Amino acid sequence: MNQTIDDYIKLSEDYTRIEQAILFLERNYRDQPSLSEIADNIGLSEYHFQRLFTHWVGISPKRFLQYLTKEHAKEILEGSASVLEAAYQTGLSGPGRLHDLFVVAEAMTPGEYKNRGEGLLIRYGFHPSPFGECLIAMTERGICYLGFVENNDYDRALREVITRWQKAEYLEDPGHTRSYVSPIFSLGQGNTSLPVRLHLQGTNFQLKVWEALLCIPSGQMVTYEDLAITIGKPSAARAVGSAVGQNPVPVLIPCHRVIHKLGDFGNYRYGSARKKALLGYEMARQNRAN
Repeated sequence: MNQTIDDYIKLSEDYTRIEQAILFLERNYRDQPSLSEIADNIGLSEYHFQRLFTHWVGISPKRFLQYLTKEHAKEILEGSASVLEAAYQTGLSGPGRLHDLFVVAEAMTPGEYKNRGEGLLIRYGFHPSPFGECLIAMTERGICYLGFVENNDYDRALREVITRWQKAEYLEDPGHTRSYVSPIFSLGQGNTSLPVRLHLQGTNFQLKVWEALLCIPSGQMVTYEDLAITIGKPSAARAVGSAVGQNPVPVLIPCHRVIHKLGDFGNYRYGSARKKALLGYEMARQNRAN
């Protein structure tokens, strides 16, 4: 994915339509709406919707939606525990894993955690992405926050960063953060032109959960229970779920790949439609690569 910033602007605009389509299907999937019904709902002709969708994700809407059914999720989950365990135990990189992006995580020291970012300069920028406008924030040691802008509320998105790093100094500097958009949103497709370093603030338990999330291959899904077993805490699925929800860098640490054991996709901080879009986008690219 060697896209320019104009490509990302176009993809971000396209995603708004795709999100509307996914939300429509979530409400009406029992009726199995036709392509024309979906297109009408988002204000496009059947031809233009099919063309837009295929351009955005690379496959037809019908095929994409097959990826987002509970039945397909269950099929993937059947082998997810062994896949995750093997990846976590070996720590080896493999095709489609975020390790291919050279993601290196560095945690704060206890003293730094206590100081809440005092003495740090955090540069940040808002950028278009294939999944909507995003906010990237960085210290000199790496990316400390990644989030999506919802309802065009840029102030709210920035407040989420400030809440985590209350005493840091902030500087809007999109020129500094722009070069990270492509490596982040290659979604495990092997773009290694720019190493991605993370500067994380979390408890030891949270860091362990986030490390395990990095081992989930692109286009795969695991359950909260599998994740808990992998980190040696089989009875802590609820606590694992909480740690997943506190992930400060979604997409880079792929919390969207964790779902419920019955095949339900579950909640996501930035909406169920975006979670499904991320998963469907990954699965489509993995199948095209195989």
